[in-house]
Amino acid sequence: YAWDANEEYLFKAMVAFAMRRYSSKTTTQISNVLLCNVTDRVSFWFVVTDPSKNVTTVPGSEVEAAIRMNRNRINSAFLLSDKTLQFLKITSTLSPPVEPSTPVWLIVFGVVLCLIVAGIVFLVVAGIRQRKKKNKESTERENLEEKGEVTVTVENGIPCEALDLKAGHINGVFAADDERFTSL
Repeated sequence: YAWDANEEYLFKAMVAFAMRRYSSKTTTQISNVLLCNVTDRVSFWFVVTDPSKNVTTVPGSEVEAAIRMNRNRINSAFLLSDKTLQFLKITSTLSPPVEPSTPVWLIVFGVVLCLIVAGIVFLVVAGIRQRKKKNKESTERENLEEKGEVTVTVENGIPCEALDLKAGHINGVFAADDERFTSL
């Protein structure tokens, strides 16, 4: 919106209001608020004079405290926020950033630790299952060997089933469809 004489009057009135609320013993008037170096970009500085002695100014610390105490009312009057209405040398009233009750590094550490524990448990359980399966296969093989149904030979540490000589086995690598190259 355009900054004009009416907006200046409203600003002076809000600063006078803040000074009156801060210090109840003095009655600051709008005429005690002086705007200086007003630019087109709505940038200026202001002073507040003492109502009893029109020549002296109110200390800056009192003006800062009054504005800090009534900052939300000033922002509301101009429909602005602390991000759009800035007072130099007066800290904004923005709420501090929210900090979680537990540090972020602790959450990340907990997640990584849980993944590691879950991986270890998975490996242990998989090893136990594999050992049970291996023991079960070896007992089944021993039972079949005792009955004489299947003979198993072990070559180079690998169990191999013996060939059934009566039925015979055909090796597909050496068998040709029409055997036209060599005859037996």
